Amino acid sequence: MKRLFLIALVVLMATAMSFGQTRLNVGAKNFTEQYIVSSMISQLLEDAGFRVTENFGMSSFVARSALETGQIDLYADYTGTAWPTYLGHEKMIRDPLALYDAVKAEDLENGIVWLDMANFNNTYALAVRRDFAAEHGLQTLEDLAELTHENPDLLSGIVYEFLERDDGFWPMSETYGFAVEKRQVKTMEIGLTYEALDKNQIDVAMVFSTDGKLEKYNLLVLEDTKNFFPSYNLAVTVRKEVLDNNPEIEEILRPISVYLTEPIMIRLNYLVDAGGYEPDEVAEGFLKGLGLID
Repeated sequence: MKRLFLIALVVLMATAMSFGQTRLNVGAKNFTEQYIVSSMISQLLEDAGFRVTENFGMSSFVARSALETGQIDLYADYTGTAWPTYLGHEKMIRDPLALYDAVKAEDLENGIVWLDMANFNNTYALAVRRDFAAEHGLQTLEDLAELTHENPDLLSGIVYEFLERDDGFWPMSETYGFAVEKRQVKTMEIGLTYEALDKNQIDVAMVFSTDGKLEKYNLLVLEDTKNFFPSYNLAVTVRKEVLDNNPEIEEILRPISVYLTEPIMIRLNYLVDAGGYEPDEVAEGFLKGLGLID
């Protein structure tokens, strides 16, 4: 009887502790980088004693709506998405820090807090093979612009959406002074641009600047010296009510902004997209490697 009493007491204490913990709903959009970062958010919170429910795999609009309506409590989003898409601004702010400050200030009026901005920018970019870059002395989009005047047969692989956007390929070409004709541009799916570049079917590919395939195919992202492409810096967004009730969340999640850089994010994405690891495995390995979780 005494043993049964002790077992019942332990169960009751565990149940009481469980009910005493705050439950947080963590969201994520539906691509690799989001799964990794959101897994980090979940694991950091769980290690700090929160009970976490994950709602991963949403589109941008669904994730934002879920945050606004309280279906999720926090998730990572991008400044370049928030400014035109959620906050309705037509003119993009080109300076990354100024954009973050503007988004943070305006979204606070919507009851949403942007925590510190991570030191990487998952934006549109143009990339080339490293051997091609070395052969032609390419480092920047200005270098590529010069090459387009010297070589009229260069081929580019561009995602259709980026080709037709007001801030897409043709306005970028005009900004940098590219000598490019329509016959030199092939439209293709984003995943195929990397493969086509690797197989020498094209010379230049539209990519995302933190994609793991950049490492897989050993590609060089050309520097956007004129800051044409919008900044898509990542930050954790939290409902203000949740943060007010649990202010320690900001410090718990600070590693997201402190430790994630562009080269690191590319590597983490690579481990999932090309290395065969699950996003939560990659997140756990990264956090444990830094001694941030047990």
